[in-house]
Amino acid sequence: MSLIRTLLIRVSGPDQLGVSAELFEVLSAIGAVVKDIEQIVVRRRLTLDVLIEVDKSDDALKDLLLFGYQRGLHIDVEEVHGEPTEYTEQCVVTLIGRDITPSQLMLATRTISNNEGNIDRIIRLSRYPVMSYELAVNGGKLDEIKQGLLQVASETPELDIAVQPLNLSRKAKRLVVLDVDSTLIQNEVIDLLAEQAGCGAEVSNITELAMRGEIDFEESLRQRVSLLEGLDELGVERAWQNLKLTPGARTFCRTLGRLGFTTALVSGGFSIFAERLQRELNIKHARANELEIVGGRLTGRVVGPIVTRESKADFLREIAEIEGVPIDQTVAVGDGANDLDMLTIAGLGIAFNAKPIVQDAANTTLRVPYLDAILFMLGVSREEVEAADSSDLL
Repeated sequence: MSLIRTLLIRVSGPDQLGVSAELFEVLSAIGAVVKDIEQIVVRRRLTLDVLIEVDKSDDALKDLLLFGYQRGLHIDVEEVHGEPTEYTEQCVVTLIGRDITPSQLMLATRTISNNEGNIDRIIRLSRYPVMSYELAVNGGKLDEIKQGLLQVASETPELDIAVQPLNLSRKAKRLVVLDVDSTLIQNEVIDLLAEQAGCGAEVSNITELAMRGEIDFEESLRQRVSLLEGLDELGVERAWQNLKLTPGARTFCRTLGRLGFTTALVSGGFSIFAERLQRELNIKHARANELEIVGGRLTGRVVGPIVTRESKADFLREIAEIEGVPIDQTVAVGDGANDLDMLTIAGLGIAFNAKPIVQDAANTTLRVPYLDAILFMLGVSREEVEAADSSDLL
């Protein structure tokens, strides 16, 4: 009676055309049953692991070793336990930074191991415009892992860390709702208008207090808008010309569209800008405050309800319902105190270069100045972004 043996075969060495095909030809010849495969190539160096079951004697593996010798590859064969690995609670950890150093990797990986998590796989997602890695973690205490890694991120300003459950919801996120001021764009729209109206310093001071959560947002908005009274449409157009998109904003929105995501803007700023951004970036939904214009000039009043912290969250729920997207498959991105409710209810809430009060309250922060770095938190690699860009040129 033959004895079934479970063997882990590791093939390593210079990557070569046809290596995988030849390996599986050898395995077929010895009657092996393939149970698992994993392959990675780093700087043209191959590591290929194949888990097999075989009932042949050691002599049957001679062809495998000959294959390695002829190809200049190193072959390791190890007999392992036949029972499959049992996966418990899993999560994916994304590390993002301008340069991710060994000491930063040590802090992150030690936190995972200290909380009994095992790293099954590490994948590089990008080298540009930032370095990013994705770690698949199996087992451990998910809440403790998450809290520990968020503590590492808070104490390491050069490193951003996102922790998400590794499940279908993470892979299926289909709605991204973006704040506008200081998120999609680098400016505050009302400050741009105030510069044209000659009241920049007064408005900027009120804006900063509101974003820090030190004064009521709705009241602060009415105060600031009243200072814009009399600004004509030419001044509004000059303000638009001074608007600067956040680096990576076009790439981010374009890539989301290609991936089938629905995108939406919600702003405590103004519809005269949000709607133009919506058209320019091919964004499906937008909501913002409407400035009253009479005779070609701003009256200093807002028409209709003001977009507040609570209404931003309501907008996310509303668009999710319209698009048929479960709330845990949504992403929200913002920087100010009036974004906090929206960030809290989303499946993934990201505080993007946010005010301290928001960074402290949000589960995930991103402090690099590139909006498209959010793609890496969604598991999209830089190569996939560039491939999508290239396909448009064909």
